[in-house]
Amino acid sequence: MSAEDVKPTGSSLQQADLNGLVVFARLAATLNFTATARALGLSPSAVSQAIRALENRVGATLVQRTTRQVGLTEAGVALLAGLKPALAEIEAAMNVVDTLSGSVSGKLRLNVPRAVAPILWSQLLLPFGREHPDLEIEVHASDSLDAVFSEGFDAGVRLGDDLEQDMIAFRLTEPFAIGIFANPQWLDRVGRPADIEDLDPALCVQFRNSLGQVRPWRLMAGEVAREVQPRGRAIVDDAISNMVVAASGGGFAYGASPVASELIPPGTLEPVLAEASLMSPGLFLYYPSAKRALPKLRALVRFVEQKGRYKAAVMPPSTKTAEPVR
Repeated sequence: MSAEDVKPTGSSLQQADLNGLVVFARLAATLNFTATARALGLSPSAVSQAIRALENRVGATLVQRTTRQVGLTEAGVALLAGLKPALAEIEAAMNVVDTLSGSVSGKLRLNVPRAVAPILWSQLLLPFGREHPDLEIEVHASDSLDAVFSEGFDAGVRLGDDLEQDMIAFRLTEPFAIGIFANPQWLDRVGRPADIEDLDPALCVQFRNSLGQVRPWRLMAGEVAREVQPRGRAIVDDAISNMVVAASGGGFAYGASPVASELIPPGTLEPVLAEASLMSPGLFLYYPSAKRALPKLRALVRFVEQKGRYKAAVMPPSTKTAEPVR
């Protein structure tokens, strides 16, 4: 029996309906059962059951599932269109109550790059947590840039180049170089390239992003930006493994200088073609303006300001990067 064969049992809204609508809205944002389950603290099977129950309740199939992807049906799109404004009003009302209470409590959910998570815990989040014993802090370490806030996170940490438009951002680090690194002993054997043309793509570690794409290396030849497409046999999907491969003599790696200098054993990496490196704006804590009044975020921002003396900057619609006011 399909969902279309099941007729609604009545018009009164039940608690199960509300739960199902929340699950459906989150699934519509992520189009991923596992991500939805993680964001809501449920199992994937519980998410599936909630969607099936909601479909039975409304008498229509809302979600089209295949082995490779999840999408909304026409009925699902229609339901989401009516549901979004109502959920936004509910969230706004809850934020008002949270703001009025003024207490730094509950759960603070952050999405941060995997290479950043250990340092963020030791230098920022653990000291911050000691000042707020009623606050639970959850960090999801991921290099994906997708669906950070649709998955229920309060804030994220990303490079200034990767920030979404109209975000409020606070600087966490100074700008730093993104360039090429390799093991010194390995370089003694294969030779040090004199310029970008000397760089053999077959010796360059490939970094595959969350979309399955191998990222090209962006370098500077004087005032001209150049790209190198790596074709090395080593393929990684996180920044630390990228540098570990290079430090172990597995080729040239392209990445952030703090990862090479702070997370890899000293003496195992050296910069290559340093003059070709790009300067990154640095790392930023960022969140949507709609969340700026939440006590837990206000407290975290104050803590960041006290440690780094940085002020906020709003990422304008015309660009994805901005230099915060000091």
